[in-house]
Amino acid sequence: MNTKFIVNDYALIWNLLFQASVGGSLSSLKEKLWETYRNEYNQTYKDKMEIMKDYKNFIPNDDTIYNIVIENRVYDKVKKQAEKYRLEVMRLWDKNKKEADNLIQKVVRIKIPEYTFFVVNKELGIVDHPTKGSMIIGKMIDPKNPYMMLYEILMNIVMNNIKVYDEAGKDFKKAIVELAVLNEYATNLNKRSCYLSGDPNLLSLKRWIYPYWLMYLGVKKEELYTYMARDKISFDQDKYAYEKELKKMNLEEFIDFCIRNKRYIIREPKS
Repeated sequence: MNTKFIVNDYALIWNLLFQASVGGSLSSLKEKLWETYRNEYNQTYKDKMEIMKDYKNFIPNDDTIYNIVIENRVYDKVKKQAEKYRLEVMRLWDKNKKEADNLIQKVVRIKIPEYTFFVVNKELGIVDHPTKGSMIIGKMIDPKNPYMMLYEILMNIVMNNIKVYDEAGKDFKKAIVELAVLNEYATNLNKRSCYLSGDPNLLSLKRWIYPYWLMYLGVKKEELYTYMARDKISFDQDKYAYEKELKKMNLEEFIDFCIRNKRYIIREPKS
């Protein structure tokens, strides 16, 4: 998966202006701009998608707001902080790039476009995914669990490169993407099972999908018990037909399979 981590003036300024305020001198500057250039400020809001789509050739219709921010001393400090943060995120990504590539190639099995990560101020507390090929990253890296940043980035990428499902399929999509990223990828990254983590509301659904998930991963029938013991998720394997074709699917096809066969997969206890 090809990636670029950049600090772009237009993307950084847009997020400083329209995301939650980070306080101090920057908040004062925003207030002054709003009071003095309200019309131009409002017009700048429309620029987001154009910046994301083609940042190299982006030219604002009205650069008044951008020029004022760039010339302000506060912005120089904020941009230097963003550049430093960019290196932090890039080091974390590069250190774990092999595992991320394995996730995409061996588990997701869907072609992912090149991604441009627009790195902004980490105090904004955002990971935003405006287009399939771009993401805005501005969130603290937890020193106790830096992998959380990777999980959030990859959950966004996978979710947004798989088709949109109706209400009946949304939970299946989210549950299966969690199985891929928060469970299988996290297990490989941490060298211990992470199969009980994720949205607690999806835990039962993931348990029902789990036998078929192992088949999708290509786990051999004779090895299923080993995985059950590792992940602390048990099922009676004699009650499941081993679906050999699942390992030939990609993640979207597997989601479709689970939705089509949900009445067999969801095994509610009989009353």
